[in-house]
Amino acid sequence: MSSIILITVIIAASISNLFADTVVYTSGNYKMTIINNDPGFNQNTRQRCIDTYFANMPQMCSRFNNNGCTRDVVFTIDPNYNGVAYASGGNIVISAAWLRNNPQDTDVVTHEAMHVVQRYPRGDPGWLIEGIADYARFRFGRNNPAANWWLPDFDRNHHYTNAYRVTARFLVWCENRWPNIVNQLDSVMRSNTYSANSWNQFSGGKSVDQLWGDYANNPNI
Repeated sequence: MSSIILITVIIAASISNLFADTVVYTSGNYKMTIINNDPGFNQNTRQRCIDTYFANMPQMCSRFNNNGCTRDVVFTIDPNYNGVAYASGGNIVISAAWLRNNPQDTDVVTHEAMHVVQRYPRGDPGWLIEGIADYARFRFGRNNPAANWWLPDFDRNHHYTNAYRVTARFLVWCENRWPNIVNQLDSVMRSNTYSANSWNQFSGGKSVDQLWGDYANNPNI
């Protein structure tokens, strides 16, 4: 992105295969620091991560948490992390092996950046937290088709508590009927006032189980 400004480069290496480079980028009010510990980190993958962050973080902050959003995020590319990615506060760790083996899956940045936007005071219900993050990936993702990432078709074995893409698809279905419901759920999660009754409040009186039953009977989105 032409508006992204590279402001700092620090390279440290050489002691028995130790490698690290830190690069800081800014665009408007947003800042992205990449701490790369993988000497094989592909430059095209890096650029897609950068473009994804600066395209999507402002949109997600504006929609969900404009006043309290963290706009300074540190990304660490970690060869020793065996998962995919995780966010903690304003820090995101992404597996170097995952990006090496899945170079198109740069919308992992979108999912994890949404966790930074969320910053909910408690970690439950986890299925809703992860569902909203994958909902954001669905709505804002830039490279999902190339990464072979999609929302799964409804299956009778699914349940709204399955989290991630299953819950995200359910949220899309709900939003098609109650346009503000995802924003409202996000808001009460952040204010620590979420309860099972929140679904009734935001859907005209239906519980989440009733909504799931309606969804199961007509799951088209």
